[in-house]
This record gives sequence, structure tokens and C-alpha cells, in this order.
Amino acid sequence: MNQTLFNLNTIPPLTVSDEAALHAELAAFAEFGEETVIDAWHGEDLELPVYINEFWTAKQRQANPLHEISYRACFKPQLPRFFIDRLSAPGDIVLDPFMGRGTTPIEAALAQRIPWGGDVSPLAKRLVEPRLTPPSNDEVETRLKEIKKLCAAKSVLDAADPDLLVFYNANTLRDLVVLREYLIQRESDGQLDSIDAWIRLVATNRLTGHSTGFFSVYTLPPNQAVTADRQRKINAKREQTPPFRDVFGIIEKKSKQLMKGLRDEDFSALERARGEAQFHTTSADQAAAHFAAESVSLVVTSPPFLDVVQYAQDNWLRCWFNGIDASAVPMWNCRRVEDWTASMTAVMEQLKQLLKPNGWVAFEVGEVRNGRIKLENHVVRAGVEAGLEPVLILINQQDFTKTANCWGVSNNTSGTNTNRIVLFRKCASNRQLTER
Repeated sequence: MNQTLFNLNTIPPLTVSDEAALHAELAAFAEFGEETVIDAWHGEDLELPVYINEFWTAKQRQANPLHEISYRACFKPQLPRFFIDRLSAPGDIVLDPFMGRGTTPIEAALAQRIPWGGDVSPLAKRLVEPRLTPPSNDEVETRLKEIKKLCAAKSVLDAADPDLLVFYNANTLRDLVVLREYLIQRESDGQLDSIDAWIRLVATNRLTGHSTGFFSVYTLPPNQAVTADRQRKINAKREQTPPFRDVFGIIEKKSKQLMKGLRDEDFSALERARGEAQFHTTSADQAAAHFAAESVSLVVTSPPFLDVVQYAQDNWLRCWFNGIDASAVPMWNCRRVEDWTASMTAVMEQLKQLLKPNGWVAFEVGEVRNGRIKLENHVVRAGVEAGLEPVLILINQQDFTKTANCWGVSNNTSGTNTNRIVLFRKCASNRQLTER
């Protein structure tokens, strides 16, 4: 297969070497014991190489524990790291305009890059920023003791919401409500510091789950919250009632777990990164209004996959705890592929403005509607329409995660077990696509 897709006579020598080396590495990749399968993607007037292999590990917990923050439809840290290592250098700006829980920004910071990110959900900043400023275990323990005294003074829950009591024991809910009110008030008074923000981050991610490490009774995996009616059915089926959970003990334990893997060089990298980090609550199709033009070396991102994930519904408890009106968050929920592609084109136009010349975009999508729709086909079209140059498609074969296995998913008929990344580049003025 001819892997040279562009007129090499029009490309500066350094770019030729860089891009050719990437193609050669992907073609020869065999780190996990399998040889790369090379296929071709054909458009109306364009052909792209497709590299298929396991390019990063599918094993659990192989990345820094700082990433172990549950969120719906998030990719593994190894995905952004694969591109960060190859397509950027220390000190470069790495952007994710759909940052979610912040996998790309945190991995970029740990890799000594400058993390930029945006997301339409206010939750995103609250999940990302505290991890650039992790407090000490002693600071967390001391602050939790102070907040716990407030709970002791409130022996009875003033207003027990029946929808919340299907998840939480009354005394657990009392402690949770006191913690929530404390954090909201601290922010309102302008007194919320990095220790409070860290505690809020940890608590937000311990709200519901399927083990004793969460505040709730047994429910579905922690990347989403079921409705109260659904939880009532789960409780009835399992003949369970919410047991008391030690809110402050759980926060302290999880806090230590998140920081356990941090080395001195990680703390130094995070400290350097936060000085120039930028995070904005904004829609991805308005990103250019918030970040400096032609500043970004690499974008690694993953947008909503049509209407597959109901972000507002999945995060209703997180929004409640954080004092956010979930219904007011303008999440994209495109049901028609045509609408989704138009939205992605608008995003790509924004990214083109933000990228440096010859900057990269790694755009991750998946198969949806039981594999009938392969979103990479539409991503290629969106990027080309926006004026970006498609370079290749990388398909990472992976085993299903623990969450997917909890749902009984074992193959592509009921989910996604591949990462499908379309890699684009912002053309320099003298770089042209070869006519076909």
C-alpha cells in the first residue's frame, strides 16, 4: 500500500522526516506482541492509511493513580500519552476542548506540557484544576476534621429528600449535605481554597458506586448515577437498604489513593504546568474566543458520540452536590449524523484557528448504533471541510473495561471495544493534498 498521501515536494524537510517516521513506527509497531494490520480508508478523492493494533495497554490501572476519577465515556490516559509523546515536546501547549474529567490535561501536565482545556459542563473544571494542586494528606485530614465538627452539631437532617434517601443512609446524607453546604458557602464567600477544591473533587467522585468505597448503597458503576426510581428497583431486587457510610473516612482514603503514585518529579511537573494552564467552561465550537490563536501544538480530544451518552442524566447527582443546575448545561445531544458532523466541522474550524502551523489534532471517536455508524468517516469529512489535513486513521484494539463487563458487554454488538482516532495536521501555507 502506498502510504505517501501528500505531495512530498511541497513539504519542508523536517515535516517529511517527522511524518514519515510516524508512519514507519505505526507500521512496525509490535510492542504488545501483535503486528500492525495496515488497511486503507477511501473517500471520494482521498485515501488514508489505517493502522490497526493494540497501541497502548488495555490493562487496568497502568497509569498514574491521579487519573482514577470516574466519569462517563472517558478514554484511558495511555491514549493521549501516545500522541503527546510523539507529536509534542516539553513546554508545548496541549488542548482538549471536550476535556470531561481531564484525562488529556492531566496527562499533558505530567508529561511537562502546558495543559489547556474546555468543556461546556461546569463540572469539568472542578474535576481538573484541583489535581494540578494536590494538597498534603495532613492538610486534607485537618480540614476534614474541621468540617466533621459541623456535622456533629447537626444531629437531625432538616430536609431529607426521599429521592436521595434511596441512595444514602439518613446519617450519611446528613454528613453529605453539611459538606455540600460548607463547600457552596465557601465558594460563595470567595474562601474556597485548594484544599476545599480537592475535597470537593474527591467527594464528587464518591457519590455513588458498587462497593463500600462509595457513599451510597450498592448501585451501578460510578461513572453514572441512575434515577431515584431505578435505584428503588435495584434496592427492592437486592433486598437492600442504604447502610451508614463514613463520608469523611471514605474521602480521606480515596485522597491518599489518588496521591499515592505521585513522585517528586510529578509534583514538580504539576507545579510548572499550573502556572500556564487554562481551563474554560465553554462549548467546543466557541473555543477560539477563549484561547490564543496559533498557540496549540497538539489537540487530543473525544467528542460526544451522537446521543449515545446522556451526560446531564448521568451527572445529576454530581450536579446536585456541586450546586449546578444540570438542566441548564447546554450539552450536545445530536441524534442525526448530519447534525453531529456539522457540529464537528464547527469545532474543527475553531481548532484550526488555535493550532500552530503544522500542529496536530488526534480526534477519537467510536462505533455507534451497534457498529452501523463508524464516526471516523464523518470526522474525516468534518476536518477536511474545516481546512485541516487528514494524515491517517489509527484503530486501537482493546479489551472491554471493567465497567463494560459489568454491563455484560463482550463484543462490538453492544458497545465499543476500539478507539478510532483520526489524525489531522494544520497545513503550512505550502503544503497541499495530492490530487487523486
